[in-house]
Amino acid sequence: MERQNQKTPSSSVKVLNVNDNEVARYLTTAMLRRGGWEVVEASNGMMALEIVNSAPVDVVVLDVKLPDLDGFEVCRRIKSNPRTAGVKVLHTSATFVSMDKKVQGLDMGADGYLTQPFEAAELVATVRALHRLNQADRELRARAERLAEADRRKDEFLAMLAHELRNPLAAITASLPLIEQRDTANHAERRAREVLRRQTAHLARLVDDLLDVSRVTQGKIDLRLEPVDLKALLTRVVLTTRERGASPRAQTLTLTLPDGPVQVRGDVTRLEQVFTNLLDNASKYTDVGGHIRVIVDMSSGGASSIARVRVRDDGIGIAPDALPMIFGLFAQASVSLARSRGGLGIGLTLVRTLVELHGGEVEARSEGIGHGSEFEVRLPLLALQPSEERSADHRAADLNRRRIFIVEDNSDAQQALMDLCEMWGHEVAAASDGLTGVARVLEQRPDVTLVDIGLPGIDGFEVARRLRADARGRDLWLVALTGYGSPEQRASALSAGFDIHLVKPVEVDKLQRLLDEGPPPFRSNRLV
Repeated sequence: MERQNQKTPSSSVKVLNVNDNEVARYLTTAMLRRGGWEVVEASNGMMALEIVNSAPVDVVVLDVKLPDLDGFEVCRRIKSNPRTAGVKVLHTSATFVSMDKKVQGLDMGADGYLTQPFEAAELVATVRALHRLNQADRELRARAERLAEADRRKDEFLAMLAHELRNPLAAITASLPLIEQRDTANHAERRAREVLRRQTAHLARLVDDLLDVSRVTQGKIDLRLEPVDLKALLTRVVLTTRERGASPRAQTLTLTLPDGPVQVRGDVTRLEQVFTNLLDNASKYTDVGGHIRVIVDMSSGGASSIARVRVRDDGIGIAPDALPMIFGLFAQASVSLARSRGGLGIGLTLVRTLVELHGGEVEARSEGIGHGSEFEVRLPLLALQPSEERSADHRAADLNRRRIFIVEDNSDAQQALMDLCEMWGHEVAAASDGLTGVARVLEQRPDVTLVDIGLPGIDGFEVARRLRADARGRDLWLVALTGYGSPEQRASALSAGFDIHLVKPVEVDKLQRLLDEGPPPFRSNRLV
């Protein structure tokens, strides 16, 4: 026989030859061995299955007609077993097989078919092709496993990045109000403070977006739904955006609201994130002196009533071919332009996903480059519920001077929190590690205990568990401070005994409001 020109396959690759006819089995085995393959034999279906399940086999040359199980059933069992599903099966037959039988074999998972008698070159070439296909499948599976592992490591890195970035951000955020208590010496100092405030807030948003997009794409975002006054929320967001971005760029930012109430059911934090992203985006892609309008209205229709929020700008606009991709992860309409204006290309992905989680829709519109753009968010309206307002006397009674204990190992963050709480009129003490914190908290029994999770010695979870295990600590008000904001971390904090979970950097207004309100009259685990 003419020597094969192709490279001889590795001897570690095995071909299983299954045929009850001894002569046919012998001839097929001889052809395969001359082609360079290592061959094992089986004379019936059950023997073939035992070999495939117990030894590494690359390709099975399987006769259709066997004395026990036919080749179709053997093939089905090989392909249905996850351990052997990657084995390639080549059906053969010495008799005429109808087209429907060939189709049946392929439907069972067979990878090829040959009719005997066949030439040696045809058999060897077919087995070689199936072997190459098997190698490609293994490489793809290995690549998929590597990608999955890389994705897991990426998520772990992002979680650690959150913790490492949020600690210094927490210290800076808490320190800024202290600096701003003193009058500025000159215009340059005032401008420097404004830069610090804006850029710190911008960095905090970038960190939050980067971490949130990882959780969003994995479906790990949990909403804390409650009735939300959309008019009040948008007033806050517009005011913040105007101070932070629009005014420094001499942009005009206007808000048009309807006369009646606009109430939706949503997560306040996530809805603020949606509209902050849209307004920041509009400001970023609108030139100095440009105009941005936020228009809120409602559509009638009973149960199908919706609130519509349109963010319209006269900025650079969006090309028609970019509109279908504008909400994609890391998508930016123009890379060079986007780079010059900053951004990670993840904000609109968050917007779309968060809006859809609220049962709403978001749509982008633009007449093209140079003609501005409009983003419309549609959310289901909630029937207005009567609000219960606390009396002024009741609130005034809550604003007591509190004894606060801080357990935080980052010295800058600890000092900034102490100074901030003291500025608000509270009495403050602190510890820099978990063991000392447990001892001093049980001794002093403060009104509020703020505990960092990442502590030396014992972590914040263990601090909470030890405090709750002691009779003196069962009624304490425990607040977790951590750079980890995943639902799993929140659940772990509550399970350990914390009443509230706060993610660094803590918003100053939120912390002040929390301390002003004090522990709820009926203690229950809450998320903030």
